[in-house]
Amino acid sequence: MTTTESAAAGAGTFELGGELAVHRLGYGAMRLTGEGIWGPPKDPDNAVAVLRRAIDLGVDFVDTADSYGPYVSEELVRDALYPYRGVTVATKAGLLRTGPNRWIPCGRPDYLRQECEMSLRRLGVETIDLFQLHRVDPHVAADEQFGLLADLQREGKVRHVGLSQVSVEQIEEARRIVDVASVQNRYNLVDRSSDAELRYCTEHGIAFIPWAPADAGNLAQEGNAAHEAAVALGATPAQVALAWLLQRSSVMVPIPGTASLEHLEENCAAAGLELPRDVVARLD
Repeated sequence: MTTTESAAAGAGTFELGGELAVHRLGYGAMRLTGEGIWGPPKDPDNAVAVLRRAIDLGVDFVDTADSYGPYVSEELVRDALYPYRGVTVATKAGLLRTGPNRWIPCGRPDYLRQECEMSLRRLGVETIDLFQLHRVDPHVAADEQFGLLADLQREGKVRHVGLSQVSVEQIEEARRIVDVASVQNRYNLVDRSSDAELRYCTEHGIAFIPWAPADAGNLAQEGNAAHEAAVALGATPAQVALAWLLQRSSVMVPIPGTASLEHLEENCAAAGLELPRDVVARLD
């Protein structure tokens, strides 16, 4: 496979909330931070270069969060892409950070509001395109968390609302209070534990944003279906995994993340990879 300019556009588009069109292959900005998703990257210039190259390759949907760094990823996104001409930036709130690889849910409405205000400032915008609840806090009434999201939307601080790592029941509970434009759950070839949520999103026209979309370590092992398909198609296992996701549902919007320019090019090229039916059947 060869990589071309605007490669990500080959994935087609999806309309977030029925009106905000984005290419279905986005970019996840979590890996741009330091080790353990903590602190700044060793090479900030490379992080900026990766973000800008993603846009050159046709990516127009960038996903970040206040907890990545914390705050570092959002700052890098602004440094690289502001004023975001034609680029939709999504962010999240709802996870406290107390150290590398440590994540603590916090869904208190006052905290979520504070983090939204700070994300607006860091990103340099008046309205966040897609604001996602990073986790539903089990220690705070869910309707208070969803209600705060609805308040932010009514106030014009948030254009669309999303949820992360939720069940079908939680999606339905949220939709009674606020329009849900997206669901971001872990999902890939080797982890399909969110199949029910994917089916729900497909039926209701809600974007499904799979995080960890390419489990590269497992997929690269010789003898498995992804590796065999990659060899046969002249692709990489990660490209096969991303292409499989794109063909699985029309609402699928993968956001593979990387700090490597080479891997970024490979990921974006997956948008142009068409998997034959027999290969899809084996992968399924």
